[in-house]
Amino acid sequence: MLPDGTLTPSALSLKDLRWLIHWDREKCALCGRCTAVCPVGAIELGALRQRAVRASLLGEPEPTSLCGPYQVVYGLVQRTDPAHACTGCGMCAQVCPNQAILPYRNEEEDKLRFHFSQGGQPRRRGGRRNDPAPGLLDRIKFIRISMLTDPALDAIRHEFELRTLLGRVLPPEEGLRLFLEEGWTPPVREIYPLIVGGMSLGALSPTMWEGLMLGVAYLNEELGLPVRISTGEGGCPPRLLRSRFLKYVILQIASGYFGWDEIVRAIPEMKEDPCAIEIKYGQGAKPGDGGLLLWYKVNELVAAIRGVPPRVSLPSPPTHQTLYSIEESVAKMIQSLSMAWGFRVPVYPKISGTSTALAVLNNLTRNPYAAALCIDGEDGATGAAYEVSLNHMGHPIASNIRDCYLNLVKLGKQNEIPLIAAGGIGKHGNLAANAATLFMLGASAVQIGRYLLQAAAGCLGSEADRCNVCNLGLCPKGITSQDPRLYRRLDPDKVAERVVDVFLSFDLELRKIVAALGRSTSLPIGMSDALGIDDYHAAERLNIKYVV
Repeated sequence: MLPDGTLTPSALSLKDLRWLIHWDREKCALCGRCTAVCPVGAIELGALRQRAVRASLLGEPEPTSLCGPYQVVYGLVQRTDPAHACTGCGMCAQVCPNQAILPYRNEEEDKLRFHFSQGGQPRRRGGRRNDPAPGLLDRIKFIRISMLTDPALDAIRHEFELRTLLGRVLPPEEGLRLFLEEGWTPPVREIYPLIVGGMSLGALSPTMWEGLMLGVAYLNEELGLPVRISTGEGGCPPRLLRSRFLKYVILQIASGYFGWDEIVRAIPEMKEDPCAIEIKYGQGAKPGDGGLLLWYKVNELVAAIRGVPPRVSLPSPPTHQTLYSIEESVAKMIQSLSMAWGFRVPVYPKISGTSTALAVLNNLTRNPYAAALCIDGEDGATGAAYEVSLNHMGHPIASNIRDCYLNLVKLGKQNEIPLIAAGGIGKHGNLAANAATLFMLGASAVQIGRYLLQAAAGCLGSEADRCNVCNLGLCPKGITSQDPRLYRRLDPDKVAERVVDVFLSFDLELRKIVAALGRSTSLPIGMSDALGIDDYHAAERLNIKYVV
């Protein structure tokens, strides 16, 4: 490959780029498909001058054309400007009819990272952390196997009740007192322990969001799996708010309150109550920071749902305005939202993984209106975040959930407030094993998002910083783009089919795990004696067994 010859002072050489493109001139038909599909314009068709020497009888070169001892050839040129650096998504290789092109990782130390900060702004990107190493959840094993001590179960033929509760479960005496004094008991929902995490219509394309909703509806209506989906920040379409499928939806409200004008207006016309209300205070990808939807993705549809002008960036504040403590949050936010639905809907907060999670939990235990606590660990993905937040901020989810659960055990409330874990579950493909590990560490349910984008829609991003242009609306698969030329590449029916496949395979793998433990009537929440790890310090930290 040759540079295009139009380098700017800030441009790099090819060997300084993170991804290089191998192009086979002999196979290439110059059809232009690769240049048309490249999301960042990393390659372009160009005219190159190539030296052509033909030896004569006198040993001197003879010109082969009127241009002298050179000839003009047409081919592909990789651009070297940081704004058009190849992201390694591989779409060019997927559309090439002759297998003439392929991106590959630069084995040398790339210098691109030093050139991203332009105009005084640090790099902002979407996707995942730059951490391809296996996480702690993948190293934990299940070591308590039922054999002769108690009978193991048949995962295929035995009936399992793999459900969990979303909502405050008060002790009988306290629940009776609350009912006699106030005529009310906290609402509780029976749901499937695998929840589709908050990915908004705006962060995702219309076809991707529609595919997720179709899959969730099919799982509930046809297969009887009570799967729930969170809307993410940004509301949801008015038709969904007024349909019977709203009962499968967790409405999320974040600090920007985008889309909530439409939700409030639709409350009198709702045929069903939503499953729950999730108040987002933070997320694992950018702890302590608000959400952000860049203007590239705010088209007319997204703007109408969120009640804003089109083509403007939508940043959310770091905190909910007028709420500056957990006491205020419980008193104002949780109670007021509970009141809006007649105290029939569970309301709970979602926070980033942090060492202060125990303080939040302790305050929630003192108020019966708080239905649960969702914690998003450091491996959570996002549509747009600064790289420093993605890679260097946050708390691992395993130890955070474990600390919270053991704290509930000390208070005698471990069966009262559900803990929902999120962030990096299934990061390396081990979805059921990661989820079961978190159940045994104390979680009552888990949320996934990135896993579904990879498994159901073929997301090309990775922890090695491949693709990850979710923030720019240039997703080559059409998963996170609001450009109709891109999102029409995605078939919502196919996405729905794959969503159903993911949940069915998860259900079977989870049954395989709990059957070997001898459990069938409930999730093994807090069953930490079944876990072991070959790291002594990790075993001590999580209060599980050390095995070598």
